[in-house]
Amino acid sequence: MKNLLIILSLFFIFSCQEKSESKKIAKSDTQEFVWEGANVYFLLTDRFNNGDVSNDLNFGRTQETGKLRGFEGGDIKGITQKIKEGYFTDLGINAIWMTPVVEQIHGGTDEGTGMSYGYHGYWAKDWTNIDPNYGTKEDLKELVDLAHKNGIRILLDAVINHTGPVTEKDPVWPSNWVRTEPQCEYSNYENTITCTLVKNLPDIRTESNENVELPPQLVAKWKAEGRYEQEAKELDAFFERTGHPKAPRFYIMKWLTDYIIEFGIDGYRVDTVKHTEEFVWQEFKQECDFAFEEFKRNNPDKVLDDTNFYLVGEVYNYAISHGKAFDFGDKKVNYFDNAFNSLINFEIKWNAKQMEANKVFKKYDSLLNTSLKGYGVLNYMTSHDDGQPFDKDRSQPYKTANMLLLTPGTSQVYYGDESARDLTIEGTVGDATLRSFMNWNDIHKNEDTNKVLHHWQKLGQFRANHMAVGAGRHQLISNDNGLVFSRVRNGDKVVIGLHLTNQNVTIDVSNLYEDGDQISDFYSNKVFEVNNGMLEITTDNDIFLLEKK
Repeated sequence: MKNLLIILSLFFIFSCQEKSESKKIAKSDTQEFVWEGANVYFLLTDRFNNGDVSNDLNFGRTQETGKLRGFEGGDIKGITQKIKEGYFTDLGINAIWMTPVVEQIHGGTDEGTGMSYGYHGYWAKDWTNIDPNYGTKEDLKELVDLAHKNGIRILLDAVINHTGPVTEKDPVWPSNWVRTEPQCEYSNYENTITCTLVKNLPDIRTESNENVELPPQLVAKWKAEGRYEQEAKELDAFFERTGHPKAPRFYIMKWLTDYIIEFGIDGYRVDTVKHTEEFVWQEFKQECDFAFEEFKRNNPDKVLDDTNFYLVGEVYNYAISHGKAFDFGDKKVNYFDNAFNSLINFEIKWNAKQMEANKVFKKYDSLLNTSLKGYGVLNYMTSHDDGQPFDKDRSQPYKTANMLLLTPGTSQVYYGDESARDLTIEGTVGDATLRSFMNWNDIHKNEDTNKVLHHWQKLGQFRANHMAVGAGRHQLISNDNGLVFSRVRNGDKVVIGLHLTNQNVTIDVSNLYEDGDQISDFYSNKVFEVNNGMLEITTDNDIFLLEKK
């Protein structure tokens, strides 16, 4: 009898889990999604979660490195594991941006930071292969498929500007592929583009239309791996279809768009955009769009919806206040038209420090609906290479969440923002301090960390449930008792209260809801009713997130 009860209990648990999972999938299938209101989670693949310890060491990468300058074990399986656990869903994440997973240089280099390997993914050796430290193509396929089943899109990171550094194990690419000098000066358009970013980072000749042969080291590598004929055959088919010259940039575009066709990724975050001619990104968009349509034709059962392929660019120091044009000093460039859906916004962290919340919200609402109408920005407070994050000592994790997740635009949560991961690691040099391993121990054991995480989860889920939060129109309701405002997108209407100074709040919602409507506070789970166009709210918190039941 006891065994029967145990079996019945397990059946009940698994049945509930299956119902819960199918409910999540059904909700994501019907819920509106637009990139302009998305909640993106950005992580360093090597620093998030180690799902497979057997792949931690490859290519003899055993030299002692500078602090946090070597591989730490994070991998694709580790991300998949956290999707399975519901970590991203609980955080309201509907897109994950992973640092590049392509095969990195095998050697290490020391450019004043201590010995460093390509743990971060931006030092490509072979764009056609996944670095074994991150996992396999089968691992990536599993991740994308599982993410999609949970309503989560996947962004990979595209690098066309440069190869990895030159080391004893990684020879320089041919001179008709790359330039190794001069080093960029960043004072005008030309010396930001026709140059190498930093010392020993060969720059792809993206301006060239000259036909070039494959680098001999790549040919030798593919032959040793038994796949040269297949890769060459695919390249021939690509160039025949497109009519592009066999120029360096088009080889790389072919290799990058293969990840769209093969795995069905939903977008690319594009690295070092302003260091490459703007026409390169217009060409890249065309190839990405073609590849995405081909994936959908080949895999109709895996198509999430009719959302287009997403391209977000890193134009270093671009600010939303610039509108569409980035100013090099001697030339202004529009990276949006015919190229990017969105650019990373380097301004919001300063806005959040210098302006009160409603002024920030109003400014972003205005710009996104005028000079940037039809496009978007990706807001962030912390990143992997910004040495001046909004809250480096992690003393304001609640304000960080409020300003990031409630400001109009797409939000980018940097891994550990939600858990106040330490950004001041002793012994590190430069941006390595921003790249420590995810602080899972704090999440598992620290009560204060979990209070912070709970706040991020509440705001993140509310944002994911209502595209109006990031992509709707902003309207001030009251600032008498903290800040109360609405966001409206089509029929989606929400009301948000911040910095409340009184536990009892009465607001006029007559232009949003009908008398008798039941309005739920997602933050406290309390329910209120609209009477005579007014809503009386009681809360023990300094925030409320109101939605119609």
